[in-house]
Amino acid sequence: MKRLLALIVTVVVTLGVVAATSPWLVDQVKLGLDLKGGFEILYEAEPLTEGGQVTQDALRQTAKSLEHRANETGVAEPEITPEGANRIRVKIAGVTDEANVREILKTPSQLTFRSAVGCTEGTGYCKTELTGTDFVEGGASYQQTTLGGYEITIKLKDASKFGEVTKSIAALTNGQNQLAIYMDETQVSAPNVSQQINSSDAVITGDFTREEAKDLADKINLGALPLKLTEKYTQSVGATLGKLSLQQTLFAGGLGTVLILIFMIVFYRLPGLIASFTIIAFIWLLLLGFWLINATLTLPGIAAFILGIGMAVDANIIMAERIKEEIRSGKSILSAHRAGSKRSFLTIIDAHVTTIIAALVMFFIGTGAVKGFAVVLLLTEVVSILTNVFFSRFLLSLLIRSNLVKKTTLLGVREDEIRAL
Repeated sequence: MKRLLALIVTVVVTLGVVAATSPWLVDQVKLGLDLKGGFEILYEAEPLTEGGQVTQDALRQTAKSLEHRANETGVAEPEITPEGANRIRVKIAGVTDEANVREILKTPSQLTFRSAVGCTEGTGYCKTELTGTDFVEGGASYQQTTLGGYEITIKLKDASKFGEVTKSIAALTNGQNQLAIYMDETQVSAPNVSQQINSSDAVITGDFTREEAKDLADKINLGALPLKLTEKYTQSVGATLGKLSLQQTLFAGGLGTVLILIFMIVFYRLPGLIASFTIIAFIWLLLLGFWLINATLTLPGIAAFILGIGMAVDANIIMAERIKEEIRSGKSILSAHRAGSKRSFLTIIDAHVTTIIAALVMFFIGTGAVKGFAVVLLLTEVVSILTNVFFSRFLLSLLIRSNLVKKTTLLGVREDEIRAL
């Protein structure tokens, strides 16, 4: 009786949680540009200066710059990632003005140091004294001071030029002796210049927190990157086409899932019913996993999702068939369940481990859509082990041990198929 009560409570609670949270989870899943509409660009980076190099750090900083510029246009959550030795892939979904966003991305971020030297009153920092090319690439860093605050150290290419700039600014009066730092047209800082600095090294002091100091150092390094971006590949997907792809994919996936559930119940009876229930829990956990890892669902991801459902069903089929074989050999239902579960376990785990290894190879070697497919496939394998190996065995064990299952036909085995011991 206790086992039957535990089974009923487990099923009711699981169905209640799934029914209550599924609409919210579905709404939270982010859709890729192939489902939502948008565009994808593959940029190739090359140095602007002769003899320059494209480093991994430069690629990462440039990717941050592109993300910053995309966010300023109102784009929500752009997907911008470095690839290989000199490429950056940009994916932006749900864009209404594609031409404008692409034009903004094409223009690199401009770092300028400006002063009020020679400016009329009220015009602010009108004179550009230094640009990003005047700084050593990656030369900005931050460190903690003895007083507990943070300061930023920057390195310049020409000490004499910096000396002339700081000399003219230090001579200003009325609180105008500042060298303002701008990223594009946004002022990010305005440190005071109290004296001429005849050095290629300079220190920006102030009441900076660690996060503020890091952000300013990153912005200076970003503006000093001598990289030129060239479009090598571009793809656009209209919102209507993306919506149609989503509808067709969901319809095909839903129809396939329903047919699978019907097949399991018809051919495997109670084990099939348990399998159908755990597959519903499997799908819910996958959606929860997408939300937790903040994944973006694309067509390759949906393909991996559907493939995962098929493999989850396969785990249940292997166990159900082993139990049926044990029953046909003349064992009782309880003994057949024990033996079938034990003998099928290693086979099922081997299949999942093999798929996980293949998915890991695709993730570390592949790029773009291949990586997305691999991430979803890895997630489906982990969730499948939890639901369609351990959870389904737990539920079937509760059902059989409650002594409600007394006929072998409920497990898909006719009495004339059972051999005498």
